[in-house]
Amino acid sequence: MAREHLDPETAELWQEFHGTVNMSSEELRRWLLTDASGPDRFSADPSMDVSPIGRRIVEILDKRQVDLTGDDVDTMRQVVQRAGRLLAEPVDKHDERWRHELMTLGHDPLRPDPTSPEEGPGA
Repeated sequence: MAREHLDPETAELWQEFHGTVNMSSEELRRWLLTDASGPDRFSADPSMDVSPIGRRIVEILDKRQVDLTGDDVDTMRQVVQRAGRLLAEPVDKHDERWRHELMTLGHDPLRPDPTSPEEGPGA
């Protein structure tokens, strides 16, 4: 059953989630499949190695706001919190382990921020 309107807290979380996740569902899907087929992770059934949270993020990205479930809201909250903690860490932006973990959450830290003035037109 779809809701007509979200409560303000969920609507704000939706915005935070989409501000944090800067990869499209297709980009994330490709990343997860590539990551799952890496030399250290490949198994007889590659779908078993795809990150469960990454899979949930792809599902949420393919939804409309009014179609969110309670599990979706919990996942969005978890993604925003985990990505926020990782982004707060003082690390080199080219640290592969750090970038890998963020990309599994749908955030590519090397992607320019479209709201950043130094990345905008004329920069």
